[in-house]
Amino acid sequence: MTQEELDALMAGDLDEDMAVLDDETQEEKTEENSSKHTIDEDNYRVQADSEWPPPPPTEDHKVVEQLDDVTKDSEKKATEIMDKLEEINNFVMDTEEEANNIVAIFEKNIETFEKLSQKFPNISLFASSLDENKNALDKINGIIEKSQESEDEIMMIMDIMQYQDIHRQKIERVINVMRALSKYMNSLFASDVDDTKRVSSAVHIDGDQSDDLVDSAEIEALLESFAKK
Repeated sequence: MTQEELDALMAGDLDEDMAVLDDETQEEKTEENSSKHTIDEDNYRVQADSEWPPPPPTEDHKVVEQLDDVTKDSEKKATEIMDKLEEINNFVMDTEEEANNIVAIFEKNIETFEKLSQKFPNISLFASSLDENKNALDKINGIIEKSQESEDEIMMIMDIMQYQDIHRQKIERVINVMRALSKYMNSLFASDVDDTKRVSSAVHIDGDQSDDLVDSAEIEALLESFAKK
């Protein structure tokens, strides 16, 4: 055997080995994908089982009724908050009014002590009293300014509270849509035939995959129900 024939033979064996290796790798990938697909299906079944069946239609789970309670309670609380804000605003306005009355008194005192200080410049009491009244007047004006700012902030809060009314309208719109759908579905599946007069459904039919087969007693009961029609 020549060297060329030997090289050709070795090259052929190498190609066969690579082909076998490729087949084995492809089989491993197929098995891995199949296993992964099975795991994904199991995870989906577990998730689906955890979410089904839905909660029973008790008082705590009735959707429309719960939304009605939300709108009613939020409207009640929002009204209470608005009433409290209005009371606070009235308190601030009363404080501002009283402060304005005190301002008038201090202005008269300042006018009087200015005259006395000019007429009796050697009496230090008049000058010190004048300074004290001026300082007090500045503080009262500061209180009035803060009161006015408080009134502005309260009005801004009242404006912000208007969002509650918008949210209530949105929830009520959702409720109306859900009620309309409920009435439509009830009308769609309604029937004049009473359920007690309907033929009982078979437990299993051809094509069902189950270990629980229909026994003879169930078959006889089904035939008797047909005979009574």
